[in-house]
Amino acid sequence: MDPYIALLAGTGALILLVAWLPMALKELPLSLPMFCVAFGYVAFTLSGGDTPSPLAYPAVTERLTELVVIVALTGAGLKLDRPFGWRRWALTWRLLGIAMPLSIAAIALLGHWLLGLGAAAALLLGAALAPTDPVLASDIQVGPPGSGEEDEVRFTLTAEAGLNDGLAFPFVLLAIDLSLNDALPGGWVWEWLARDLVWKLGAGIGVGLAVGVALGWVSFHMPNRARLSRTGDGFVALGVTFLAYGIAELVHGYGFVAVFVAAAAMRAAERNHAYHDRLHDFAEQTERLLMMLILVLFGGALAGGLLDALDWRGTALALLTLFLVRPVAGGLSLAGALPSCWEERSAISFFGIRGIGSFYYLAYAMNHAPFEEDAQLWSVLGLTVLVSIALHGVTVTPAMRLLDERRRPQGVLPLGSR
Repeated sequence: MDPYIALLAGTGALILLVAWLPMALKELPLSLPMFCVAFGYVAFTLSGGDTPSPLAYPAVTERLTELVVIVALTGAGLKLDRPFGWRRWALTWRLLGIAMPLSIAAIALLGHWLLGLGAAAALLLGAALAPTDPVLASDIQVGPPGSGEEDEVRFTLTAEAGLNDGLAFPFVLLAIDLSLNDALPGGWVWEWLARDLVWKLGAGIGVGLAVGVALGWVSFHMPNRARLSRTGDGFVALGVTFLAYGIAELVHGYGFVAVFVAAAAMRAAERNHAYHDRLHDFAEQTERLLMMLILVLFGGALAGGLLDALDWRGTALALLTLFLVRPVAGGLSLAGALPSCWEERSAISFFGIRGIGSFYYLAYAMNHAPFEEDAQLWSVLGLTVLVSIALHGVTVTPAMRLLDERRRPQGVLPLGSR
């Protein structure tokens, strides 16, 4: 068979599945990511050919995962109805400032204690597994712009996933520095704080604000005939994504942060404009297509032996990350919040979905520094993501339906709307 013709047929089938499967699976305790991974595993097992191992194709893994994450971050920023504010986003700040650092430290300690990882590899594993994923968490996120589907659980998890990918980067860079230098030079703490935390984070926020505000003005406030929103073109969302990410990376800032901030700032320029629906829909469709491709390849990597370096210690670490570290860290960060809604606190703490962002961080680090434990790290991370896809895919629909049913009789409104 002509490979080109086979590629066309496979791409056509993938696009049709992207459009049809979410509707078919909506009422079932299943998710699109679960189907994609299973499909990839079966397809590559039956093919008997090469499998898409991230160890064999590290550069491709990094770039593909990077692309889908930044598109997902644009969609997340565009669909948040709640205006930015310290009080309105209080739960998100708690998760970012308390839960994520606790998770990084706990996973790193478990990696050292259970797997015998060195400082660099243990820190890398913690930094890669601590952030929640903006791609695979679509079933637990807020609805499209202006849809009203923005209760406290959905909003907090969406905003967290939009910001914590960029905030984990300083710890990934620290793991790279540890791997490249047996002993870091004196004063490295201040250098890391100034360069990797303050400058890169500040540059990402600044670029995101500048791009978002500028494009918001061009889209909604220029003279009528020149307004970008008059085109109605949804692919402008990709322009926002690539421009914000590219400029942030050029000035050595965090592109992930810039993309999310740019999308949120553009939404704030004219919060209730119908054009945001077009932008969000295009970003979401692009994200879903790329997500399916990557998860099919992930299934192929599993078929090719991605988990071969796994033993009971690695399995225990993956399960502890999902069932102990995230729920406990999330619970501690939310202590005292939502005192009458323990169910919502539990849902926020439990649904810390791991996914494609974790793939990106591990691939990025291994493309910039040598890690002797690379196969072991990929096995542990692969199992964690696999269990997260299955666990959260099965539980999210009934859990959110139960929360919605309990919330309606009480007339509970999202915190940001009061």
